[in-house]
Amino acid sequence: MADYQIITDSCADLPAELAASSELVVVPLSVEFRGEFHDEGKGLEIKDLYAGLRAGEPAKTAAVNPQRWKSYMEPCLQNQKDLLVMAFSSGLSTTYQSAAIAAQELQAQYPHRKIRVVDTLCASMGQGLLVWYACNCRDQGMDLEDLVQWVENRRSQLCHWFTVDDLMYLKRGGRINAATAMLGTMLQIKPVLHVDDAGHLINVGKARGRKASIEALANKVAELGLPGENSTMFISHGDCLEDAQYLEKLLRKKYDVQQVIINYVGCVIGSHSGPGTLALFFLGKHR
Repeated sequence: MADYQIITDSCADLPAELAASSELVVVPLSVEFRGEFHDEGKGLEIKDLYAGLRAGEPAKTAAVNPQRWKSYMEPCLQNQKDLLVMAFSSGLSTTYQSAAIAAQELQAQYPHRKIRVVDTLCASMGQGLLVWYACNCRDQGMDLEDLVQWVENRRSQLCHWFTVDDLMYLKRGGRINAATAMLGTMLQIKPVLHVDDAGHLINVGKARGRKASIEALANKVAELGLPGENSTMFISHGDCLEDAQYLEKLLRKKYDVQQVIINYVGCVIGSHSGPGTLALFFLGKHR
């Protein structure tokens, strides 16, 4: 058994059973919806959130603060475990910065333990896929310092490609202007976006119609994918399971994909990306 614990946060959007079987500690971000605060994954049903978003109801989110990080990190240290903390992209949240602050404070209290905090520069199941690979490396016997180096080297190869069904959510988030959103909606233009090397959301293309945008995601594997290293891919969706299953079908038909893991875009990220978001994650030559 490894002498260190891997900790991540809920923006990894991993299925609960996969997180449990991987022996992960998952720190929840929080969502304010219908006047109540919820830790992600507790109390707020994901389909209720998406139904509310479709009806125009607002949702607000909050990053993990240093004190909450410490409340999850310290029990592991007390149990004589070193720590690898893999946090949500600093390009999209202050969650990583808070983890670094918590680690610095705890290191002073536990000077004989190793606490390593990595900015994944990833989001949703892109973060989840990187964490999943890290757990596999741990289970194969990789030590903590080597794993930190492995994660920092690999994160720039973790491709995030996604599309959205409704441009208005990107407009509300400041990603596109109102005129572009309105024109795109009228013409059924679907953006194709990715997360860049700095962990920021970037609009890089467009497709005419939903089906074409999904096919554009699958085509990115041929363009960027690392041969022989993508037997497992992750897909996350904003309450559009049929579209996710269509994308899975394309992947299995076109590429040597043995395992596709599908899950919701969680409440925190979904509050910003909106219903109908569809995202594909795989290892590539670069992002």
